[in-house]
Parts: sequence; C-alpha cells; structure tokens
Amino acid sequence: MKNKESIQIPTQCPACASKLVEVNHQLFCRNKRCPAQSTKKVEAFCKKMKLKGLGPKTIEKLGLVDVPQIFDMEHEEAYLKIGEKNASKIWSLIDNAKIGSDFGVFLSALSIPLIGDTAARKIGLVVDSLYDITDSTLREAGIGEKARNNLMNWVSNNIHEYGNLVNFNKKKTATKVAKNLGNVVITGKLEDFKNRTEASNFLIELGYNILSGVSTKVNYLICEDGSTSSKTAKAQSLNIEICTIKQLMEK
Repeated sequence: MKNKESIQIPTQCPACASKLVEVNHQLFCRNKRCPAQSTKKVEAFCKKMKLKGLGPKTIEKLGLVDVPQIFDMEHEEAYLKIGEKNASKIWSLIDNAKIGSDFGVFLSALSIPLIGDTAARKIGLVVDSLYDITDSTLREAGIGEKARNNLMNWVSNNIHEYGNLVNFNKKKTATKVAKNLGNVVITGKLEDFKNRTEASNFLIELGYNILSGVSTKVNYLICEDGSTSSKTAKAQSLNIEICTIKQLMEK
C-alpha cells in the first residue's frame, strides 16, 4: 500500500504573504491591508452606497483595495482602464456621493466590526460625521460598550483617511435626539418592505425603538398580514395597539 502524501498546512496568506494565524483549527490572515480582504470591503461599500457600475470586475480593473481610493481616482487613469463611457457614469455617482450622503448609510458601508446597519443608523440619528463620534454621543445613540470601544478605536486610526471623503447631509442634532416615538415589535409579512430589517431601519430613522419580544414596554405591534401569532395574542392580552406601518405613520 502506497503511503499517502502528507498535507502541507499553509503558513502564509496566498494574497499578501502575511503569516497566517490559527484560531479554532481555522487559518486567518490578520493583515488589515490584505488585498483579498480589502477588495471585499470595497465591494460592500459600493453596494451599500449604491455606486452602480463599481462591481467586483470593475473594482479589480481599477485596482481599488480601500475605500478612500474610490474618491481619489484620477479621471484619466479610470478612462484608460474601463473606458470613457463607463468611467463617466461612475464619476457621476461618486460626485453625488461626495456632495451629500446619509452618514448612517456611509458608516454602515464601512464594514466596521460590531457596527451593523441598525447600530449605524442609530448613530446617524445623533451625529453627522466621523468627527462627531465620541463615547458620549455613542452612549446617546444607545450603543453598547464593546461596540463603542471598537468604533472609537477605528475612528482614532482612520479619521485622517476617511474623515473628509464625503460632505454629509446635515440634520439638526437636537431634533434627532428628541425623537422617541415609542417601542415597536414587528410580526408577520409586510406589505411595503422586503423584510423586517428594512422596515426596522425605516422606523428607527423616524424615531421608534424596535424590540424583539412583546412586553408591557411595547407601545405598538406591527402586524400587516392578519396573522394570529403568539406575539399577536400576547399584544391583545396586554391591550397593546396592533396596526400597520401606514397606520403608525398617520399617528
């Protein structure tokens, strides 16, 4: 019987040659500048910021490995790599993003660990730029300690690169902070939203808090499909108002 060849465990990242770290029998590259990881973050940023035309293939052709490069690209270089027509379309979208974007969407698009869509939108209701992020403003936005510390550390290390990329749509902080329209739980299928996450983000931006379970703390239960779930039954037993999102908007 022939001896089987032993499998050689890689020690370096195939994309950047950095030393791989083993965690729970899995290998990870810890290089923050690893092009394989960076490109995925650029793709995620372009998708969330709706920079249509900047898909994986175009990003690769343009050699984009971090977000600031999107806004620093030279026009002539882009024309040579992807053609004048495609480059012009992309530049138009980038220029619009530079003029005025929603800060919550921008923050969510940066793929910062522990700062997902919901947390980013909450922060976006309190501050208008990376420069306004402090421990105090993050507490105001209801962000937990671990996420606060992680974001503060990210801002400290990246503010010089990311702080002035975009001019954000300014809103009056006092107005945003004052919004606290009540606690809402969502159940069943929705009429005008693709999923509960999309509906939750919409309601959070309006000033509602989204809870996962029905209790005496809940003011409204969103139920648009007439389902008789356990949440509906509990809301009825607690005399909690059951309505659609449209009805809630009319209050």
